[in-house]
Amino acid sequence: MTDITSDGVFSRRNSRSNGSDASTGSARHDTPDPCRREELVAYAELLFFAYRDFTSDPDAVLEQYSFGRAHHRVLHFVHRHPGLRVANLLDILKITKQSLARVLKELIEKGFVLQKAGNADRRERRLFVTAKGGRLIEKLTSLQVRRIEEALATAGPGAQDFTRRFLFAMITQSDRDRVETLIRLPPITSGSD
Repeated sequence: MTDITSDGVFSRRNSRSNGSDASTGSARHDTPDPCRREELVAYAELLFFAYRDFTSDPDAVLEQYSFGRAHHRVLHFVHRHPGLRVANLLDILKITKQSLARVLKELIEKGFVLQKAGNADRRERRLFVTAKGGRLIEKLTSLQVRRIEEALATAGPGAQDFTRRFLFAMITQSDRDRVETLIRLPPITSGSD
């Protein structure tokens, strides 16, 4: 295994990122200048910290149930879309069947999610949040909604529209329309801030 902290690896990585690697030929046109790159790295770090704090309160609640973030995501989307097909949930979460099966099994066994056969196709598995699951997801959602509401208020006028546009721009372009339909965002109004 390569030691990524060794001087040799670090210097090779730096020479490649500076465009001095012989295999790259001329300097890349898609690489931002060093000052701009540092600014972009700082934004990535801000996203890490924002995500850490966005998930910290729900993580503490989930820990009481021996659940993790995967459980949270499943509960969230099943709650928002009662009767969601397992196949659609896999597509939304972009996880393996094995990962989802483990999480779903726990949620079903502990009474947070109910699985039913489809009406038209009995082989189809439809998911529903139980009353117990609904109480948990409402608690988790309230924690995160409060944090978002405070952040938008702190960011000031225009933050709501800008944040929406920024977050959509972070999503892979081919997936944006599907995500917009899935999350049921209300239209932007001129007085939304």
